[in-house]
Amino acid sequence: MLPGCVPWPEEFARRYRERGYWRGISLFEMLRQSAARSPGKVALIDGERRMTYAALVSEAEDLAAGLRAMGLRPQERVIFQFGNGLELMVAFFGLLRAGVIPVMALPAHRRSEIGHWVEHAGAVAHFVAAATPKFDYLELARSVAADHAGIRCIVSAGAAAEGVTALEALRAEGGRLRAASGALPEPAADEVALMLLSGGTTGMPKLIPRTHDDYVYNATQAGATAGFGPDTVFLAVLPMAHNYTLACPGVLGVLAHGGTAVIAQGTSAEEVFPAIARESVTVVGATVPLVAKWLDSGEFGRHDLSSLRMFINGGAKLAPELRRRVEERFQCEYQENFGTGEGLINMTRSGDPEAVRYLSSGRPVSPGDEIKVIDEKGDEVADGQIGELVARGPYTIRGYYKAEATNRDAFTDDGFYRMGDIVRMVDGYIYLEGRRKDLINRGGEKISCEEVENYILAHPKIMSACVVAMPDAVFGEKACAFAILREGCALKHEELVAFLQKRDIARFKFPERLEIVTEFPISPAGKILRRDLRERIAQQLQLERVPEGSRD
Repeated sequence: MLPGCVPWPEEFARRYRERGYWRGISLFEMLRQSAARSPGKVALIDGERRMTYAALVSEAEDLAAGLRAMGLRPQERVIFQFGNGLELMVAFFGLLRAGVIPVMALPAHRRSEIGHWVEHAGAVAHFVAAATPKFDYLELARSVAADHAGIRCIVSAGAAAEGVTALEALRAEGGRLRAASGALPEPAADEVALMLLSGGTTGMPKLIPRTHDDYVYNATQAGATAGFGPDTVFLAVLPMAHNYTLACPGVLGVLAHGGTAVIAQGTSAEEVFPAIARESVTVVGATVPLVAKWLDSGEFGRHDLSSLRMFINGGAKLAPELRRRVEERFQCEYQENFGTGEGLINMTRSGDPEAVRYLSSGRPVSPGDEIKVIDEKGDEVADGQIGELVARGPYTIRGYYKAEATNRDAFTDDGFYRMGDIVRMVDGYIYLEGRRKDLINRGGEKISCEEVENYILAHPKIMSACVVAMPDAVFGEKACAFAILREGCALKHEELVAFLQKRDIARFKFPERLEIVTEFPISPAGKILRRDLRERIAQQLQLERVPEGSRD
């Protein structure tokens, strides 16, 4: 395996091959097999553009030849920063076919983050989206290249420019070369295929190396659990370079099972709902912030959403109240998806009873997944008791890239990944209580932010809510609720407290401050940045303690 990566112990690798989890094929071969079954079937839809399976394979093969002619070699790393579109998938599969490792950055990332990953990964190229009126990605790439001598080339999804190669020109040149020189060597299934970015709460995200073997299984098995097949029409709304929309089950899960992926043109209900109706979408994937906005939309009744069979939420736990409303408003089945870029995926199943669909975070998608709930000493707790979730299995990594010190803390001695999630396990299903940092310690009383959010969301004036810890001199921490209100509504803290009193819950769980906002800080992957909200309220409290005349 690539130096700096931690391989699975041979005993486990042999077991995963023998049990058929690892099929010994690359991600590109997975696509090629789907194309062989239905070459003329539409694989991708991007607005008015449609691409068949055969065309996707051919264009990726051409690009791979162009990449090799450019001088990129197997196992070299490149920063991959494309926005959603056909170009992203062609470039992604082209890199995989050439054996070049894409580091999956997002369009929202900027110079500081990109520069860090260039150095850490040893990247030799930067693939960037075309410049937009809002941001010039070519300027970003040039500034990064000026700071890092290791960057040999810049490839743009748009037009060529000085020092920049256009993706389409590279693909066209590769097609001519491929016709003359034949096929490239196939990448090894047990080598690193791509690197994802971790979703850590502190510091710069770490690099997660995923092999062809484990990621083929990740996408295929998650797709099977979601019921994907040739008739699946999946709407990709969130960034496709992020693990959730890419392969959990995401676009790769669709392609593994011969379905069609529709690339949304935006995230608003005004853009998503017409796309569902126009393309007869059967599955849509969303995150908590989008769900709240869509449920409050006036677009219901204006578009035919009857094709929708499954609504998947991932990235963060959706409150039970909102899950119920999703099924009522969209008239389809809800599926909770709880996982991590490091590997483990849990999903509820079609046909699960309401109590499981609305309250749980699902169960592992693979019979090869090993999970435990452990206490602070590392001992496994009894069913139904709270502890930290740890996991290992055929698609859960054994270590981050070039991160020996971090790996010692993030993995147990016997190879279990510490997910940092506080959970209960009942009858094989996971019930998420929150992240370790999302539990508020109010003078020794532990408060689950997500539990309180669910109570708050039942308030008729509140569209979305996020509860975080705020510092307190007496109790250490107290709960602060940030809320987005429905249009035309006003709400005071006293009114919220009176509402919660009627819910018959412990008084120490009541938020002791209410902050009304118009939006939440959102990560590039669509998650609410609780850390930013904690910092915001801490700064506000500090300002309130300082006399106005003495402020800087």
